[in-house]
Amino acid sequence: MTANPIDPLLVDPTRLSILSLLSTARWAEFAFVRDTVGLSDSALSKQVTKLSDCHYVEVRRGYVGKRGRTWINLAPAGREALESHIAALQEIITQARATGEAHTPPSDSPGR
Repeated sequence: MTANPIDPLLVDPTRLSILSLLSTARWAEFAFVRDTVGLSDSALSKQVTKLSDCHYVEVRRGYVGKRGRTWINLAPAGREALESHIAALQEIITQARATGEAHTPPSDSPGR
């Protein structure tokens, strides 16, 4: 078993993509995240709400001129969850590779 737990919220590739994108930006505009991740407005809004409810992202609304805008930022709890989740995935990969490399199939197995 891994020292870092897999985050059930981040098993979803869409939410993992959102947090990964936000890890490189500060206060990304909603439209930028939507277009980069490839979601509709409503789908992104739903995912951002889930992430916000868990305090993984922060959301700010405001105006640029007369147009409403929404910005999203990776919160400290989200950054910690993302880093822990990535570490857990890396541990799984490392353990699987080590086990696979240590495995010596019998001499009569296919591929030998």
